Amino acid sequence: MQGRELYVYHIVTRKKMALGQTISFDKNQKNTLYHFFFENEQLNSKSEDFVQILHGHYTNEGLKLDKENADVAFKYVEQTIRAIREVIVEMVRLQEYPEYPSRLSCLYAAKSYQDALKWKELFDSYHRRVLQIVKLRVIGAIFEGDGSLLPKEDGIPFSRKIEQAREYWKGNINNELPELLINGKIKVVEIIDEFSA
Repeated sequence: MQGRELYVYHIVTRKKMALGQTISFDKNQKNTLYHFFFENEQLNSKSEDFVQILHGHYTNEGLKLDKENADVAFKYVEQTIRAIREVIVEMVRLQEYPEYPSRLSCLYAAKSYQDALKWKELFDSYHRRVLQIVKLRVIGAIFEGDGSLLPKEDGIPFSRKIEQAREYWKGNINNELPELLINGKIKVVEIIDEFSA
């Protein structure tokens, strides 16, 4: 949907929002999802990345990693598979649904307070700190998706991940994990909940 006014709910996780605060999201502004998956570097205490660790620790007996290097390797693989998912989803959006907001340049929201609480519960289960739930007024593009339809974080061929991305962009069908992607002019109109650290 383009250019319509809507009131939605947002889970605040990084920095508290203020009543009356405004955000303008356009296609050139990157969100925290983008920064986390595409700019975050995983290094060990010797400033070695995953590939350097592999080359340095692979022997005829196999790969031998201490805990620090195994942690770096695991975090790199986890981050990379999610980045690949987002690249595939963005590729399908650009080709087939260019009018929808990008997952890499939007704010994530929920249509109802109850849906926001579901997201808070999910974040809590991953020990991701939730600071607030706020109500926003949005004038801009909105896409309602189902997060459960996103490509899975597994080793299936990219061709199947592309098909999963196409299913995601068809919209919220199953309503298992509803999410709104919003951009445009966004204003905080109410701070509903504040949570302590």
